[in-house]
Amino acid sequence: MRLSETNQPRQVVLCDAGGRAIGLADAVAAHTGEGQRHLAFSVYVFSPDRRQLLIQQRSRDKMLWPLAWANTCCSHPLPNEKPIDAGQRRLQEELGFTCDLVEGPAFEYRAEDPNGNGVEHEYDICLIGTWAGEPAPNPAEVMAWKWIDFDELRADMREHPQYYAPWLHIGLPLVLHHSSR
Repeated sequence: MRLSETNQPRQVVLCDAGGRAIGLADAVAAHTGEGQRHLAFSVYVFSPDRRQLLIQQRSRDKMLWPLAWANTCCSHPLPNEKPIDAGQRRLQEELGFTCDLVEGPAFEYRAEDPNGNGVEHEYDICLIGTWAGEPAPNPAEVMAWKWIDFDELRADMREHPQYYAPWLHIGLPLVLHHSSR
């Protein structure tokens, strides 16, 4: 089990409740004990017709929520890295493509890994993009992927909430509401 991902920083950017940077912390320390609030981003890539979302199943080697289904990709920005630049970097590293992204809603959450491996306490910025194609996933990061219809995804998340990462349960409704405006 590991926390750091391909080219992932060993430090995360600590932040206040408004998402403003206040310092740095070791990535493992920020994800253990009570956890420390830090900046994160979650990328949501939609099909061009906006009817499907590209989701991924996290690698079994992830420290937190291994094998959980999540949004297209997520991670932490490097110090002084803009969220959109960070999102494009991680799309390429995890799924072998990139696309234009825009900032959407942000939210704070804290969740303890169900396997007792640590905690997430993140100020999570949603990044939204559109793309068509078949990703080339990095197997160290991604176990599986699929394009899924929103109604099918929401129904499965209601029926099997434990199969999905906690940030997806919070972020998906916010992104869908934001995108419908």
